[in-house]
Amino acid sequence: MFTKPILKKQSFKKSSGFLGMAAAAVAAISLTLAPVVSAQSVQRLAFSGGPDGGTFQFFANGIATHLSRNLERVDVSNMASAGSVENLRRVNSRDADFGIVYSGDLYLGAQGQLTEDTRQYRNVQAISYMFGAPAHLIVLDNAGITDVAQLAGKNVAVGPAGSGAAASAQRFFEGVGLWDKINPQYIGYNQGASALGDRQIDALWVFAGFPNASVIQAATSNRVRLLQVHEAAEKGTLFQDHPYYAQVTIPAGTYPNVNYDVVTIQDSALWVTGRHMSEAMIYDMVSKVYSEEGLAFMQTVSSAASAMTVEGALEGIVNTVHPGAAKFWKEKGLTLTDAQK
Repeated sequence: MFTKPILKKQSFKKSSGFLGMAAAAVAAISLTLAPVVSAQSVQRLAFSGGPDGGTFQFFANGIATHLSRNLERVDVSNMASAGSVENLRRVNSRDADFGIVYSGDLYLGAQGQLTEDTRQYRNVQAISYMFGAPAHLIVLDNAGITDVAQLAGKNVAVGPAGSGAAASAQRFFEGVGLWDKINPQYIGYNQGASALGDRQIDALWVFAGFPNASVIQAATSNRVRLLQVHEAAEKGTLFQDHPYYAQVTIPAGTYPNVNYDVVTIQDSALWVTGRHMSEAMIYDMVSKVYSEEGLAFMQTVSSAASAMTVEGALEGIVNTVHPGAAKFWKEKGLTLTDAQK
């Protein structure tokens, strides 16, 4: 007699329990899925910089930070790196989306002419010029050397063996027809500055941003002269053989008692990206970094960022510029060369 209502009551409890568990499961799934959907909406990108404490790393971290703060749903992380060539390889293989690469490495890499590396890195495109590494060629003021051609038969410190400085010195002196006529000394900048003062060498080659501490050391201890490197390069084949070198001026007064402008050459550190990045994304990023606010921020990151300007954004670039960056620069009134298109 009482079986039926008892069964109904038991049935109701089971049903309520099932529905409650189902509702809880749905709620749990919703809570679990919510952050996943949100995370998937953020585009995560990697910027390959340089060794800790180096200029490449400061620039990479600065750009990554600024873009992450100012672009919605974009997170750019900074990666430590050995430097220019590693950055080229990472961006080419899409292990990184951005990097800082010297114009010379970008050019030679695309041609398959890197030292002991014949691979062609053609998935990397330039965005803009960032800063330069100019050549200093220093002699003692009382040595009677006023022209690069007078270094024939002289001892010239060119930087450590295998260094970028030594490679650039060889390119320069080959271009002016002197490499087989000078006596290259493979020593570092500080040692070279001391050796110049002690008259153990006749000239010191420094390939670095200015003002450079080793050049200051040499100029403080002795009266020195900086030779006009660009003038000599123009007479030779350097710019034909290595078109990524650009003209730059070290202003008068940069070094003690050097009260004249020194017109020299430099390799250019470039902000690069991969072909896989969209035109719209790169356009937005360039507009953020090269805004008044963006450039001001970069100068707080490194004093070398004072070289970053809209007007000089295409300086030293002899490879293809990414379409997104090209669009921005054209809108700013810049004209791309045939090599940059």
